[in-house]
Amino acid sequence: MPGISNDWLNVMEPEFHKEYYKSLYFYVRDEYSRYKCFPPADEIYSAFDLTPLSKVKVVILGQDPYHNDGQAHGLCFSVKPDIEIPPSLVNIYKELQDDLGCEIPNNGYLVKWAKQGVLLLNTVLTVRAHQAFSHRNQGWEEFTDAAIRGLNQQDRPIVFILWGKPAQDKRRMLTNPNHLILTAPHPSPLSAYRGFFGSKPFSKTNDFLVSHGEQPIDWQIENI
Repeated sequence: MPGISNDWLNVMEPEFHKEYYKSLYFYVRDEYSRYKCFPPADEIYSAFDLTPLSKVKVVILGQDPYHNDGQAHGLCFSVKPDIEIPPSLVNIYKELQDDLGCEIPNNGYLVKWAKQGVLLLNTVLTVRAHQAFSHRNQGWEEFTDAAIRGLNQQDRPIVFILWGKPAQDKRRMLTNPNHLILTAPHPSPLSAYRGFFGSKPFSKTNDFLVSHGEQPIDWQIENI
């Protein structure tokens, strides 16, 4: 799997030399050689590649990649343009429409968000096909925790959007008073009606950014 080459390297490079990462590297290499895994190997670090550390304004934490064919491409909740929009993202779009009046697009390709400074980070970055959470507890969590700690140390205002308990468990690392933390139930059909709908994370994010002199996020995803 290719490495990280932008300014994230300053934060993440020490992780590459730790024993857990060496074990993780060989585990992932073996999995990809023996099984179908997602995302494609050259897209494992897409979240870091598309959203350099110096550009991060917003962090949305997911769990692990989509595990069905053709879906995952390295950004949490996002799918490639020709793939059916997954249920959780359908609900995200519904909340976005209710919150900001955005039109619901015909695709789930969220690269536009990533390029504006929305880090779409899963806490586990790979998965075996059709087996959710199959690469959990192999070292990815330690790796992405290092990224979260690096973000916490940034003194500019950053919004952390934590949907569901696994994401909210990371809140203990977010101690910097410059940042805004927004929590809500996960947008999956199982929990969206327990408080995700109506939580208005997108307007709250933009209000915070504007109040700190930052450009707001254009959340509208265009049709393809």
